[in-house]
Amino acid sequence: MDEVKAPEPVLVIAEAGVNHNGRPDWAFQLVEVAAQVGADVVKFQTFRADSLVTADAPKAAYQQRATGAGESQQAMLRRLELPAALHRELKAHAEQRGLRFLSTAFDEPSLRLLVDELGLTLLKIPSGELTNAPFLLQHARSGAGLIVSTGMATLAEVEQALGVIAFGRIAGAQERPGPAAFRAAYASPEGQAALRRGVTLLHCTSDYPAAAEAVNLRAMDAMAAAFGLPVGYSDHTLGIEVALSAVARGARVLEKHFTLDRTLPGPDHAASLEPPELARLVAGVRTVSAALGDGIKRPQPAELATAAVARKSLVARRAIRAGQVLGAEDIAVMRPGTGMLPMAYWDVIGRVASRDYAAGDLLDE
Repeated sequence: MDEVKAPEPVLVIAEAGVNHNGRPDWAFQLVEVAAQVGADVVKFQTFRADSLVTADAPKAAYQQRATGAGESQQAMLRRLELPAALHRELKAHAEQRGLRFLSTAFDEPSLRLLVDELGLTLLKIPSGELTNAPFLLQHARSGAGLIVSTGMATLAEVEQALGVIAFGRIAGAQERPGPAAFRAAYASPEGQAALRRGVTLLHCTSDYPAAAEAVNLRAMDAMAAAFGLPVGYSDHTLGIEVALSAVARGARVLEKHFTLDRTLPGPDHAASLEPPELARLVAGVRTVSAALGDGIKRPQPAELATAAVARKSLVARRAIRAGQVLGAEDIAVMRPGTGMLPMAYWDVIGRVASRDYAAGDLLDE
């Protein structure tokens, strides 16, 4: 089972999603962009429209804004499907370019494709499936590491989902699933250990684009405290500022949609980053990640030379003779910082000078 291990230490997922518009050449270009900007993972979406939505299921409001209301959601999604053979080619190309290939399954046949045929050992569960207990159970029983997106969810719903996953990890095939069994699995030491070994939670706001005031990044802290699992962020805001803020707040995984051109027709292009923006985001993530450090407050090696110049020492305010009792009128605090620390000021007052000092000499009593 794969654990989500962030390399720097943030795992950056470049979400191509359906921004290929059903065109293989665009899908390959998206892989190229993800590789060129230095992302860790390129992610697509895997579904069969006829298995995902009913024929008369309406589009979401953001989908209607982007693609119009004239066709059904099923018809729109049918144009955005990726054939199984293309999945294999994209995975091979991504790996050749140093990327991990990832996709989100939205139905059982698609999940089988990703796990059984493509051999993926890391899966992303989308927010819309968080309450789909049978599908969660199928993901859990795959043995793959799971990145679980939690848009639209309460803490209680996240806990219920984790209970299903814990059950799927530890229960035998003969054990009957159900709410009581899920609660028991979640409460058990074995279930908690299984979750810690292979689950990362993603906070997100399921609006496209999401307004900054709807993001609530502090919910990352709430989930980390409630569940003791690694937490990341799936960003749907415009720009890169909120995503970088999530990294600074401790996100271990960052997911962001990108496109070749934000003006292209399709449901997700308008809320996605174009390649130059994605490049700035990845560079910014690496900078913020490096700046976070290890949390131990201590001087950095680069500061030591500055300390010698900027800090101060105890020095002789005037000439001092050996054997003289030192008083406040004999001691000054001045740069450089290579002598006795001024914290010893009161310890030195009243001592007997062990040698002669000229005015300005560093004291070494």
